[in-house]
Amino acid sequence: MIDDVMKNTDNSTAKLDGDTPNLRLFALLEVIAHKDTPFTLQSIVEETGLPKPSMHRMLTQLESAGILQRDGNGRHYSTGRRLMRLAENVLLNNTTHGARHAVLSNLVRDLGESCNITAFSGSEVLYLDRVETPAPLRFYLHPGSRVPAHCSATGKLFLSQMAPAQRRRLLSAAPLQGFTCNSLTTFEAVDAELDKVREQGYAFDNEEFLPGLLCLGVLVPSRGGHSNMGLAVQAPIMRFSKEKALSFLPKLQAAAEAIACINDDVPPGADDD
Repeated sequence: MIDDVMKNTDNSTAKLDGDTPNLRLFALLEVIAHKDTPFTLQSIVEETGLPKPSMHRMLTQLESAGILQRDGNGRHYSTGRRLMRLAENVLLNNTTHGARHAVLSNLVRDLGESCNITAFSGSEVLYLDRVETPAPLRFYLHPGSRVPAHCSATGKLFLSQMAPAQRRRLLSAAPLQGFTCNSLTTFEAVDAELDKVREQGYAFDNEEFLPGLLCLGVLVPSRGGHSNMGLAVQAPIMRFSKEKALSFLPKLQAAAEAIACINDDVPPGADDD
């Protein structure tokens, strides 16, 4: 049994506990999951205190399984696609999905427009769940859909939590594609927008991904600080303005709080006592 899979000692070394090699590999993945930049063999050896040959063997196992990958000059490791897909599938199919979906369905009934729950995956926004409006004119985006973060309301919120250097590294991997005439296609424009987003606590997609579609998003609060879940409402601009969207903001924020309670397994209203 693992008492604490990852523990910090007094010298800030991350200790890998586990009774079997597989559990120690899992503990190593927990250490790696906290990293927001690629890392080297030497850096992870220094962080964990494990012998270099042992760590090299563990990283090689994870790389050969597609869980990690080599970046740049081959000295740095980062998350592999297999691990990313695993994380996405857990988010899409975990046991709290039904409870979150009920909150989303109630929100759509209250607002009368399509709403979705998203997560940050790589440099994209992943749709975890979505409930469509019954209105005849709507944009259909199914769970599993992906949208570039720089032209998504919740994507901007995810990016706004990052340090500028981290964000620049992430976004510089590919050109900032312009999908409409409103898309933000320069780092300067993105940075200026994210300054506003951090101050406001909400973000718009103002026809930046699809012409005629307006979206308002908020983050689902996280006890861990940075959030990797967002909540948004979308509608065609012919019946949805920024002013109308902002009138929905209190209900959107209340639904985000309800989802946060589900994620934390806290009964709604428990903090009121």
